[in-house]
Parts: sequence; C-alpha cells; structure tokens
Amino acid sequence: MVDEQRQELQDEEAIVEQEQGAAAQDEDLLARIAGLEEQLAAAQDQALRAAADVQNARRRAEQEVTKAHKFALERFANDLLAVVDSLERGLELSSDDDPALKPMRDGMELTLKLFADTLERYHVVAVDPHGEPFNPDLHQAMTMEERDNVEPNTVIKVFQKGYTINERLLRPAMVVVSKAGAGQSGGSINEQA
Repeated sequence: MVDEQRQELQDEEAIVEQEQGAAAQDEDLLARIAGLEEQLAAAQDQALRAAADVQNARRRAEQEVTKAHKFALERFANDLLAVVDSLERGLELSSDDDPALKPMRDGMELTLKLFADTLERYHVVAVDPHGEPFNPDLHQAMTMEERDNVEPNTVIKVFQKGYTINERLLRPAMVVVSKAGAGQSGGSINEQA
C-alpha cells in the first residue's frame, strides 16, 4: 500500500509540475502575444503615418502644379503689358478729328481690343481705379494733389493701369491720389504705397 501511496504522490507531483510548466508556458505565450500586439500596433501606426505623409505630399504636389498652371503666363503677360500701354498711349496722342489718322486709329483700337480680349481670356484683368479709394495693395501712388471737390485718398488720375492675373497682382496701377485741400479737413493717405 505504501507503494501505491508513493505512486499516487509521485503522480500528483508530476501533475502539479505539469500544471506549473503549463502555467509558465501560458505566461510566456501571453508575454509573447502582448509583445506581438505592441509590434502590430507600432507597425499599424507607422503605416498610417506613411499613408498620411504620402497623401500630404500628393496634395502639395497638386497645389504646386495648380499654381504653376495658374501663374505660368505671368512673366509673358507682364511683357505684353508694355505693348498694350504703347497702343493706349498712341491712341491718346493721336487726334480723333484728323481724317488722315482715322484708319490708323481704327487699326490701333482693334489691335488694342484684341490684346485686351486675349489677356482677359487668360485671366489677366486691368485695374483702372479712377475715382476709387486708394488701395495700396493694388495701386502705387506717384503723387498727391490737393482737391476740395474730391474725398481725400481718392484716385484722381491713372498714369498707368495696373493688372491682375488670376486675382493676384501682376502690376500695380500708377496713380495720383487726392489729399484734403485748404478748405477741407481730412485724413492723409495710407503711407504703405
């Protein structure tokens, strides 16, 4: 009987050892699972960050391409403005009453209209601020004149039209701005020009 009891005791000890070994293995497995879950979370986070970086880079590239398309003609359009200015000055200086100059004036007017239509088609728009309040973002004040009959800081003469391309300033309008006359009290021009 003692042998049987010893055998049972040994069997129970073996079972306890197996259970302890299994528990240790379970702990190892749980630790490995926790480590793998952490690695998976880190890898998912890295993948999300990489996807966000790619999306941001794509969006920046698209914006740069859009800007390049929008403003690619800026330098070329700026060069054409000198031709438009020359045509306008030629029309200003030539007499409308002289019948000998009429065909030339008509041709210049048609050419000027063609230029203006072409520039407008490419979103180059004239800034002709005569009679408007002075805006230092669009106008360049060349001089100021005292005027009693006009509000101070009003554009009273335009030396040269300004232009915008896609709502961005291409060239400021060169203007004369009114200031308060002796009989008026008024503010002064914004000196940012």
